This record gives sequence, C-alpha cells and structure tokens, in this order.
Amino acid sequence: MNAPLSSSQVPSPAIDAADPAHWLVRGHPGYLRANLALFAAGFSTFSLLYCVQPLMPMLAHDFGLTPAQTSLVLSVSTLLLAFAILFAGLLSESIHRKTLMGVSLVLSSGLTLAAAVLPGWHGLLATRALLGVVLGGVPAVAMAYLAEEVHPQGLGMAMGLYIGGTAFGGMAGRVLTGAVADHFGWRAAIGFTGTLGLLVALAFLWLLPPSRRFVPRKGLALGDLFDTLGAHLREPGLRALFAMGFLLMGGFVTIYNYASFHLLDAPYALSQTAVGGIFMVYLLGIGASAWFGRLADRHGRGRMLLAGTALMSAGVLLTLAGPLVLVIGGIALLTFGFFGAHAVASGWVGRRAQRAKGQAAALYLLAYYLGSSLIGTTGGKLYAPWGWPGVVALVMACMACALGTAAWLWRRAPLPQGAKR
Repeated sequence: MNAPLSSSQVPSPAIDAADPAHWLVRGHPGYLRANLALFAAGFSTFSLLYCVQPLMPMLAHDFGLTPAQTSLVLSVSTLLLAFAILFAGLLSESIHRKTLMGVSLVLSSGLTLAAAVLPGWHGLLATRALLGVVLGGVPAVAMAYLAEEVHPQGLGMAMGLYIGGTAFGGMAGRVLTGAVADHFGWRAAIGFTGTLGLLVALAFLWLLPPSRRFVPRKGLALGDLFDTLGAHLREPGLRALFAMGFLLMGGFVTIYNYASFHLLDAPYALSQTAVGGIFMVYLLGIGASAWFGRLADRHGRGRMLLAGTALMSAGVLLTLAGPLVLVIGGIALLTFGFFGAHAVASGWVGRRAQRAKGQAAALYLLAYYLGSSLIGTTGGKLYAPWGWPGVVALVMACMACALGTAAWLWRRAPLPQGAKR
C-alpha cells in the first residue's frame, strides 16, 4: 500500500548494474529472505499502528472519554507518522536501510509494550505519539530497499508481497487484539501485539540481506528536499492525487473507527471478538489492489479511480441499512473500493512526477495520513450527537469531493508533457 519514499535508486559506481550477481534475483536464497523480511516488516508496521482501533470503545469506557477523544489514540500516531515519513526518507540517504528499518521496528514494538503497562490516558497517548514518529522509518525505506536491491525481473513480486504484508498486518492488528481484549482486557491485547511485533522485528533483522547497492550520502540536503516538494505541489494533477489520498483514507478510517461503537451498541450488541472478526474483510484489499491495477492498465487510471471511489461511496451508504448482513456487506464494499482506488491513485503519483518520484510518493502519504487523523477525529465529534448517520454524512461529503476530483483527473488532467504513459 505504501509507495517508495527515496529517490536514490542509483547503484554504487563500483558495481556493474547490469550484472545479475549484484542483485537479489528470483530463485536465489537472498531474494526469498528479502521477500519474507519485507512481508514481516509490512505486517508488523500495520498491526502495531492499527491494533488500537477495535479497542476504542473499551478505552472510552475505562477512561471516561467521548468517541472523538478516544480516536486520538490512533489519530496522534497517523498524524505524526505523516510528517515522519518525509524526513525518514531523507535520513535513509545517510543511514543504511536495514539499520534504520530494524531500529524502527524494535522501538515501535517496545513503545507498544510500554503502552500496555503505563497508567493513565495521557501515558497511552504519549507512547502512541512516539510510535508514529519511529514507525516512519519503515514505510519510508522498505520499498526503496527493494527497488535498489531486487533485480527488475523479480521486483513486481517483491513489491506485491510487501503490500500484502501491510494489508495482512492491518487486518491482524484489528482481529487479534479484538479477540484477546474480549477475554483478557485491552492492556493484554496491546501487550500481545507488542510482543508479536518484537518477535517479528527480530525475524526481520535475521532474514533481511544487507544492502549491497546502497551508497550513503554525506549530510542531509534539506534545501533539495523542499525544492522538489514545492515543484510537486505546483503540478495540478499531483495536487488532485494528493487530495484523493486525503479524502479516501479519511473516509475509510472514519468508518472503521466508529464501526466498533456502532456494532457494539444496540440493536446489534456484538461482542468485541465478533466486531474484530468483521474486520477480516480487510483481506479483500489484497485482491482489490492487484485487480484494479491490471484494469487501470487496460481501461485507464482515471476511469478505474472513479470506479473505485464510486464503489466505496456505495459501501458507505449501505452501512445505513438495518440488517447486520447489509452493514457488513457495506463495510466489505467500502474496503474493496478503497483499496482499488488507493492502488490506482498511489501508482498514478509515480507516473505524473517528473523527478524525485520518491518524494512525490511521500507527499501522497503525508496527505493520506493527514486525512486519517483529521477526518477520523472529526467523525467522533459527529458520532456523539448524531450517531452513525452523522459519521456517514461526513464520509459521504468526503466521497462527493473525491468523486468530483476523480472525474476531473479522468477528463481534464492529462500527464505532463514528456511523462511516460
């Protein structure tokens, strides 16, 4: 799901870039180890980030909070992650990628374990804020490592496995913590996730082959960073795609944030385990991303971006239905449409960017996580007085804006002159 955040994909001058011996090649043990390691990194990142989402009703009860206040436990992480990604990508030009990712995963797991035992709401929020900062070192670097080290003929599969790991981790973080919390409480659930994350981090460090094609850069060129970010923001098509990331992710996370409150309440009164199990529809995202990507190559990105956004909108409206099966069906349709639209939009960013494609992807992810934080928290303010219809009204307003933006991209925003189609 995440895009590469480093534009430094140039091999060392001392290495023959055409010699397969200097790449991780399909069929070679190092290629398999890299795939397993990056799948593990994606799994750990998203399970640690989203493990608190199904626990929000429990946290609201124990700390006497409103739904909007409780949503900060996720929003503070994604907000700080959004900005950390920009600078972690720059930092990764000077620090070896395996080192940066490994330290990020270990520290993130340690912070999650600390969140399970620290007393008070503010202690929990502080650990989640720090988690967002240190997690920036994984999505900012993982795909840059693959692009540098894996031979082009095996890169597609390797990238797909990493994205699959993020989707699987996002689902597991919701389902497993919900099940554990139902029997042992939310602290045990967070502690379980932190322990699992630490084991996965150690496996990552053992599995991932060291970089052979990475050339560290001396100094952090902040001026170059801001110059390239400014150039991307001046391109109308890229601005529209950044807006799509903000709106799509904001709507998606808002529905998932408050679906737990909605389904635990009357008339459904589901258990925490049952609500967590519903989030298994997240697995639809793995298939949707690949399918929409193929259809975009055949029918055009604008058309498929619009189609994915329309499916997502239909899913949001379906959650207003009374029967539980239709509510679950709406969440499933929303999930399928979101991952399809996100796959098209994030891929389109790289096609439109004329230079520094990694930093263009970083800006997309910045907007993506800002949408998660800002719209997700706003949804809680509407849920308190108006319940689920208030949440749906907010998300549908986002979807109306997204549909208009997608239609504009399709009809009126051709690729810049000289861009590869």
